[in-house]
Amino acid sequence: MLVYILRRIIYVIPIVIAVALVCFLLVHITPGDPLVAVLPADASAELAAQMRAAYGFDRPLPVQFGLWVWQALHGNLGTSIATGRPVLAEVTQAVGNTFILAVTASLIGFVFGVFFGLLAGYFRNTWVDKLATSIAVAGVSVPHYWLGMVLVIIFSVWLNWLPAVGNGPSGWAWDWVHIRHLILPAVTMSVIPMGIVTRTVRALTGDILSQDFVEALRSKGLRETQVFRHVVKNAAPTAVAVMGLQLGYLLGGSILIETVFSWPGTGFLLNSAIFQRDLPLLQGTILVLALFFVFLNLVVDIAQASIDPRIKRS
Repeated sequence: MLVYILRRIIYVIPIVIAVALVCFLLVHITPGDPLVAVLPADASAELAAQMRAAYGFDRPLPVQFGLWVWQALHGNLGTSIATGRPVLAEVTQAVGNTFILAVTASLIGFVFGVFFGLLAGYFRNTWVDKLATSIAVAGVSVPHYWLGMVLVIIFSVWLNWLPAVGNGPSGWAWDWVHIRHLILPAVTMSVIPMGIVTRTVRALTGDILSQDFVEALRSKGLRETQVFRHVVKNAAPTAVAVMGLQLGYLLGGSILIETVFSWPGTGFLLNSAIFQRDLPLLQGTILVLALFFVFLNLVVDIAQASIDPRIKRS
């Protein structure tokens, strides 16, 4: 197992380098001057040159990339053009808020997705299967930003049960005051992974139940609960991989949800950085999210190998 883990870590190194290069180039090939956000409209050419030199934009792109990577390795992602604060401080706070939202939404989506998927797989071609499949299709089809607005109208405007925006008083705490702000965005964000996991687990369960070893287990006299454990164990590696990818997507693709609910996470931060053309903040946020996604895939690979030894041997 240790050799497998080391091999996976070695494979990750060139991916991380490529991710850093892509993150750096993507924000530089877009048109426009990033210093527009901080320079006054009547700024002189000398002042613009000084600001460009202060942020390092006057150097060739390879030099900028090398310095950016070197500073990132030392925990320095630069300074935000719009706020003047260190990018690392801005991203760290936003990543924490997004992580809370994404993990909560993933847990909701995984639990309900596995539940509906197992029901649909065990009762294929029945009304239970059709109901669970309909829920899954609706989950992946309904635009989540539209669903978020509908939930706000129902539970915040009409019923006045839950707050519509924000994440509560300053500083997150697992109390009811903060959790009330978490419910609507987490439920909204969970519908897509729930639908994907439901369809995946349904297909896996149906395929596993049709295999010969299941009939052999039943012919040996095993109770249905024992057969169910074997089915779950065989479906677990693929389900874990799918949920790991969904968690990665939620960490990096929550811009619309966080904008609708004004949740101060990385999506909200990216949205602000794009409109303000804050290149250091944009680069730092994208880099951190991309590295999270790479690290999450590494964890999922290791978890799959620990659950299913066949993956490790292959």
